[in-house]
Amino acid sequence: MINYATLLKLLLLTLSQAYAQSTYTNPVHNADFADPTVIRGHDGLFYAYATNTSVDNKFYNIQVALSSDLINWEVIGDALPQKPAWAASDFWAPHVLYDEGERRYYLYYSGESPDDKVGKCIGVAISERPTGPFIDTGSPLISGEGFTTIDPMAFDDPATGRKYLFWGSGHEPIKVRELNDDRISFKPASTATHVLPPNKDDYSKLVEGAWVHYREGYYYLFYSGDNCCGDKAHYAVMIARSKNVEGPFERLSEERKSNSSTILAKNKYWLAPGHNSVVTDDAGQDWIVYHAIALDPALRSAGRIMLVDPIRYKNGWPYLENNSPSVVERSTPSVKKNNSK
Repeated sequence: MINYATLLKLLLLTLSQAYAQSTYTNPVHNADFADPTVIRGHDGLFYAYATNTSVDNKFYNIQVALSSDLINWEVIGDALPQKPAWAASDFWAPHVLYDEGERRYYLYYSGESPDDKVGKCIGVAISERPTGPFIDTGSPLISGEGFTTIDPMAFDDPATGRKYLFWGSGHEPIKVRELNDDRISFKPASTATHVLPPNKDDYSKLVEGAWVHYREGYYYLFYSGDNCCGDKAHYAVMIARSKNVEGPFERLSEERKSNSSTILAKNKYWLAPGHNSVVTDDAGQDWIVYHAIALDPALRSAGRIMLVDPIRYKNGWPYLENNSPSVVERSTPSVKKNNSK
C-alpha cells in the first residue's frame, strides 16, 4: 500500500536539497528524540530512530524521522506501530542496520517484559523499508535482570564480515557477542564478552549506549554514562579504542593517564549530552548525532532533543571542538544530490 504522505515528504525533502543551506545551529530537531540512531538508507536519505515518547499528544513506540541533509528533520511515523507479544512498554534506544544482500532493515531495540520476574529484553524486528512498519520476530533475542540488557548496537566487522551485537548498562560492563548470519540469533559457540566495565572515571560509574565506528584500523567505542535523566542528570560521551572488534578496548583516560575519557560534556547551554550515533557524509567527514537537554527555558520542557556536530581526529583519537555541544553556526554536512543507492 502506497503511503502518499510519506512520498510527499520525500519529494519535498529532495526538492529542498536543491536550495540547501550552508550553515546550521544546534539543535537540529527541537522535540523529544532520545537515544538517536542515524543511518543512511538504500535510497540515499538519512533516517533517525529514537526511544518511545509522546509528541504533540501522539505516542510513538519508536519514532522515525527523515532528512536529506542530516540537519533538517521531520518525524514521519512510528517504526514499530505494533507492540511485540513479549514486551509491554519501554521501547528504548533502537538501532537499525541495512543488509544489502537481503535488502532488509533490522531493528534492534529494548523492551520491558510484562513478566515482573524478567527485566529489560532486546528484540529484533524486520522491514523492507527504513520507515517500517518493522515486524518483530516473535521472541526476545536476549533477556536480563533489571536494565542490564538494553542499548543494542548491531555491527558488521568490515575486516572479517562477521556480525556482532553490542549492548549493556545497569552498572554492568558493555558486552559483545557474535550474531548468526540471519541477524536474529547468536552463534551457538559464541559467548558474551565484556569489552568495557564501569570504573571510577568521571561519568563512568554506569556505562551504556555503545556505538562502534571503524576508521583507519581502529574500532572506536563511543559510550555514555552515567545518569541520563532527571534533575540530577550527569551524562556525557566517552571514547575507547581497539584494534580488535571484541577488544580489549583502551580508554582515552588510560592512554592519557587521567581520570577522564570524555569527549562531549555539558556547557552553559546544554546539559547531559549523550547516547550518540556516528554517520559519515559524502566528503568522508564523520558526524556525531546525540541528544541533550536544553538549559534555555523555552526548550527545557521538550526533553532530550537532537544535536549534530563534526568529529575531528588527532593522534588516533576522536574529539569535538570545545569538548561540548556547539552553540555557533557550523558548516553543514556534505551531501550529494540524488545520492540514491
